[in-house]
Amino acid sequence: MSTRKKAVEREALPTSDAVPSHRAAPAPAGAPAGAPTGAPSPRRRASRRSVLRGSLGAATLPGLSALIAACTGSHPDGTGARPVRSPNPDEPALWPVKPDNPPIAANLKPERGQPLKIFNWADYIDPQALASFKDSVGVAVEVTTYSNNSDALETISSGKVDYDIYLPSYDQIGRLIRGGHLRPLNHSYIPNITNVWPDFQNPFYDQQWRYTVPYTVYNTGIAWRSDMISEDIGVRANPFDVFWDSRYREKISVINDYRAVMGMVLLRNGLGLNTTTQSDLDLVRTQLADMVNKTRPKATITNYRDLPGGHFPIVQAWSGDVVNARNYLSRGTDPAVLRYWSPSDDRHQADNDMMVILRTGRNPVAAHLFLNHMLDSNVALSNFAAIGYQPPQNHITPAGLVKQGFLPPNLADAAVEPAYFATGRRTLELDSDTDKHWKTVWDEFRTNT
Repeated sequence: MSTRKKAVEREALPTSDAVPSHRAAPAPAGAPAGAPTGAPSPRRRASRRSVLRGSLGAATLPGLSALIAACTGSHPDGTGARPVRSPNPDEPALWPVKPDNPPIAANLKPERGQPLKIFNWADYIDPQALASFKDSVGVAVEVTTYSNNSDALETISSGKVDYDIYLPSYDQIGRLIRGGHLRPLNHSYIPNITNVWPDFQNPFYDQQWRYTVPYTVYNTGIAWRSDMISEDIGVRANPFDVFWDSRYREKISVINDYRAVMGMVLLRNGLGLNTTTQSDLDLVRTQLADMVNKTRPKATITNYRDLPGGHFPIVQAWSGDVVNARNYLSRGTDPAVLRYWSPSDDRHQADNDMMVILRTGRNPVAAHLFLNHMLDSNVALSNFAAIGYQPPQNHITPAGLVKQGFLPPNLADAAVEPAYFATGRRTLELDSDTDKHWKTVWDEFRTNT
């Protein structure tokens, strides 16, 4: 989306290519800052989670209900409440904080005698980050995983779980806040927020970061093995066409994610990622059926292994999975065989995941300290080395990642820059009726794959 989001002032970012190659000394027990240990390795194995996203559109499908204003309440700054719609860059959301759900008090000690519970995708956090948090704060961490967002949101909505921290994408924030599932943040526990890109200190989906802190950023594109595919897919007039090229029948996989795959079809045709028009969805339905007929793609969440293993030498991928793919190449295989393309024109995507504190958790102080820990520059860099997904940290630059060996030169395009979030397209939240129409099209496609 080319329009700058309102009410956000862009600050100058550091231009240094330097990336820390050492860790800070451990913080004292109970200190809010994280305490990384040891130099991160850029060759650590991990897998990426599958995401089921929603979106927000500007037009409406016939018969769909209008967007409903969000719940209102008192703001901690005394400005009063205002209705909030599903956020988008042109209409940023300042979410209310209700009197019956205030932020915790400042200067509290972390809870003891029970683990901090994180609800997360499998292999989407560095185990070393959990260990260093225990060493520095004195609180053990327990991770419970899920396989898709729909199941995760259903679990959280039940109100019967005591997870402390959840890692959603921003298209879920409206549902989580309207449902009263998130605890507002006390910023005094999270000074490391200054380490992240300025836009994430006042994001459109959560102005004043009242409920969220950023976790990772990524883009979406196409990856392939140049030793198995002689064509340079990225120089095609429309690289997305490769998914309909019958020469690659049964050699292609797509992300098992309805927003990613359907969004790719929309971008192929120059349409918006968040359409709500019936004619656009009919086009997506037709072209997905044509894709199945021509290439028989596999919908998978394991492209980070399938690509390096040669099972599918062409894959739709998130940038973080491509970074991870080099860790799964057979011994002796040159990582330079991996290639990645994402649009550099107005079809470019930019997305991010975040960390939030759940209201039903029993460790709100420790949860705040953990968010601060993950925003520590060294912890964030080590986490990137482990999971392949880049944190939006000021000190990280694409050139620095290549120079320090975190990215090979052939995967430099997998790095994400702050400017992408001013010009890139976003996958936004749909109202529930429109989302059902999207999922109907997706279910038809999945039945055939």
